[in-house]
Amino acid sequence: MNQRVLHHDTAPANEATQVSPGGTIRLTGAQAIVRYLAAQRVVTEDGSGTEPLFGGVFAIFGHGNVAGLGEALYQHRHELPTLRAHNEQAMAHSAIAFAKAHFRRRMMAVTTSIGPGATNLLTAAALAHVNRLPVLLLPGDIFVSRAPDPVLQQIEDFHDGGISANDAFKPVSRYFDRIVHPAQLLTALPRAIRVLTDAALCGPVTLALPQDVQAAAFDFPADFFAPRVVPFHSPAPVAHELDAALERLKSAKHPLIVAGGGVLYGRATDTLKAFAARHGIPVAETQAGKGSLAWDDPLNTGALGVTGSPAANELAHRADCVLAVGTRLQDFTTGSNTLFAQADVIGINANAFDGMKHRGVVVEADARLALEALTARLGAWRADAGWTQRAQQLGGAWRETIGKLTHAPQREGVLPYDADVIGAVQRSSARSTTDDIVVCAAGTLPAELHKLWRTGRPGGYHVEYGYSCMGYEIAGGLGAKLARPERDVIVMVGDGSYLMLNSEIATSVMLGAKLIVVVLDNRGYGCINRLQQACGGEPFNNMFDDCAQGPPGAPAVDFAAHARALGALAEHVANVGELEAALQRARAADRTYVISIDTDAARTTDDGGWWWEVAVPEVSSRPAVREARAKYEAQMAARERGDVRDAGDNGDSGDNAAND
Repeated sequence: MNQRVLHHDTAPANEATQVSPGGTIRLTGAQAIVRYLAAQRVVTEDGSGTEPLFGGVFAIFGHGNVAGLGEALYQHRHELPTLRAHNEQAMAHSAIAFAKAHFRRRMMAVTTSIGPGATNLLTAAALAHVNRLPVLLLPGDIFVSRAPDPVLQQIEDFHDGGISANDAFKPVSRYFDRIVHPAQLLTALPRAIRVLTDAALCGPVTLALPQDVQAAAFDFPADFFAPRVVPFHSPAPVAHELDAALERLKSAKHPLIVAGGGVLYGRATDTLKAFAARHGIPVAETQAGKGSLAWDDPLNTGALGVTGSPAANELAHRADCVLAVGTRLQDFTTGSNTLFAQADVIGINANAFDGMKHRGVVVEADARLALEALTARLGAWRADAGWTQRAQQLGGAWRETIGKLTHAPQREGVLPYDADVIGAVQRSSARSTTDDIVVCAAGTLPAELHKLWRTGRPGGYHVEYGYSCMGYEIAGGLGAKLARPERDVIVMVGDGSYLMLNSEIATSVMLGAKLIVVVLDNRGYGCINRLQQACGGEPFNNMFDDCAQGPPGAPAVDFAAHARALGALAEHVANVGELEAALQRARAADRTYVISIDTDAARTTDDGGWWWEVAVPEVSSRPAVREARAKYEAQMAARERGDVRDAGDNGDSGDNAAND
């Protein structure tokens, strides 16, 4: 990557400002924001020094931010780099991915104009909120003075003159403030940093910035802008919560650890490995927690839930105690609350809101601190030896199955499916356990990757599945590459997501942030098409062949040609063998490289999975829908009875669960 672009110069900013005898400095609101952000530091990962908390600011300028923030960012362009993007939603996805790749220890800000520039950020704000990831959103806003009211792009509320489009950010922000005077920054900015760096509060922060306030000056205390090493806040466990957890865990014979994203964000991977080994407890991983243990660790039983492995799901179904570490236990993890409904749950989470889900006993604490405290008091206690041995056998058998699924011989004239492509990508690495970062978000691919991707180190699996947001993939890959320029970032994306949001291919070329993008073209929304049919529906409006069409018919999209038009290198391959050769060319290339391959829209990995609740119409004239409704009602009745084996044994692996 072009390091010059993201170079952080520690020299003083080039501002025509001086500290007054009274210790104040006169700055515009925008200058104060940028100067404050540039002053925030964080201890480096190896502990040897400090680096900027903010890796930069993604900006698309317009009339709501170009004169104020734009000028301030120019003044500080060496200390706080400004990166131009092509789509507001996408650049926010990139900023979020940057933070995720840094395990929430570094982050980025994003600024837009008012109106559509601002509202384009809403989807990304929701994504960050769901995934508990930090991003600072700085949308422009209307004039506080209201002198030019209504300004271009202004949303007018007929009952409240104080509302603007930015009020839409309130439900998708962990902290929201509209800055109506520069002095308010003295409280708003420290609050924003606290939320962004607090394990319990972490998520998107929105500071709405009226354009006249950005340009207005104020005498700020000079020491407000002194460089500061930011501490990260995580709670320590308290005695009575540990007591309750220990009572529940010590009475268990068949415990299971569910490792969520909090294990990675809390830097608790080594602690988890030691805890599991000492006490003989198998580990299953959520989408956000994959990589908490190396893929070949004897106690790693693989992915859990609707997209889970047969090993992890069998153990979860039989467990008498589930230790849920750093997970919010969403329905894909719990099989719509059927997978381990019979187990006692202990929720270890920095946020009690997440820890108390599934009626769990809560330990409101940082993952590492909680596991250390538990193991210190558990002493020599271990899970039942037969349980541990069974878990190791199941995990080992599943790893062998993964090898077979991803190395299956290819048949002439038969399109490959996702497992074939995943195998080719991993074989293209020079290491037996890949050092790549794989990035994905929506469709069938997250299910296949959750089951099959071999993650050798934390951070190698970067899949956004809390919000399952189509369009995150390429933009997220850019953010991951900016965070980890030394590693190959492999974006795996379906044709549907590619068509939805691909503009940051051009940004990656411009920044020298090389991506390898593998486009799996199944000619439509193949994943949701399968779900449609599983619910009794006819194929309709998902695959190109089943959509309304004019005389020219469905497009034959040339993804390679499109990517070349954006400045990338690209090619289309006909089979898995050609894909492997193309991946070697991509790894050797000097810029973003896109490879497209046609894949089977119907086939998925049969092994694993669990029931996922999708409501089927109660009334329909179509027999297929009525049959699907009867099956759905039977599954619901089984859940009510606690007969989860029946609920899960419906032949639907759940791989149909999101858009592709």
